[in-house]
Amino acid sequence: MCGTISPHRNEFLEDPRVIAIGYTPHFHELEFGLFLFNHDLCKTTLAINAGKFTDLYEGAHFSECLTGTERCSGYCLRQDELRVCPAPCECAYVRHVLDRVARWEKSPA
Repeated sequence: MCGTISPHRNEFLEDPRVIAIGYTPHFHELEFGLFLFNHDLCKTTLAINAGKFTDLYEGAHFSECLTGTERCSGYCLRQDELRVCPAPCECAYVRHVLDRVARWEKSPA
């Protein structure tokens, strides 16, 4: 909306006006889930596929989806929840990536 262009992911994440605000999951194809960002300059919310960031994850991948079970923390079901999921769930790695993205070091304003 404001015309700001970040040709590289790191530039986008380092921008102090870009703030991670949430995640909307896609439980069948996790990379199609959406990371949500606010851009303070133009007050726009942007949605970017989680798959654009999953290369930032270096940990273990789990094969079982625990969503809706007693072992599920329910974090993925709350769009504005940014915490890392403690469950050994196949969705957990996306939450680790979200945490890393949300804590990305910003450039000086």
